[in-house]
Amino acid sequence: MFYVQKGKVKIVVTSKQGKEAVVGILGPGEFFGEGCLLGQPLRLATAKVMTDSEIMRVGKAEMIRVLHDEPTFGELFIAHLLTRNSRFEEDLVDQLFNSSEKRLARTLLLLANFGKEGGPLPITTRISQETLAEIIGTTRPRVSHFMNKFRKLGFIDYNGHLRVHSSLLGVMLHD
Repeated sequence: MFYVQKGKVKIVVTSKQGKEAVVGILGPGEFFGEGCLLGQPLRLATAKVMTDSEIMRVGKAEMIRVLHDEPTFGELFIAHLLTRNSRFEEDLVDQLFNSSEKRLARTLLLLANFGKEGGPLPITTRISQETLAEIIGTTRPRVSHFMNKFRKLGFIDYNGHLRVHSSLLGVMLHD
């Protein structure tokens, strides 16, 4: 398994037809590839770095040893897994029940750190409209349309970095 020390990593799944979907974007302090702990014989997703990154490989035997010998680390790791599982459930519900416009608004808010300690922050990682489309399950032209709409309404700013304003929360709350 792997631990992101620095940078951003997108987790991508690919259908048999070759269509890709981004199922998560991970940053510093996050793990991926923990399916190996279950003896998962096949990877379900591919990790692709989005920025200069430092990724540490942690062998299965070492991870199991640390989980057994270091209860504090074990608690942190379990909290990480539960938080990420909850996020994936929220993403699935979002995909099933919300419009692509609301899914984009939610994704931008999450990328800008809304609702987290230290947030909101400018989105400094360059993220293409194509990647946003893969995350929310729509086309790049639809993302472009909504991004232009959000900018005209003052919900976001572009000037080297993407800045998301709290007013974008209104898109999420509006029916």
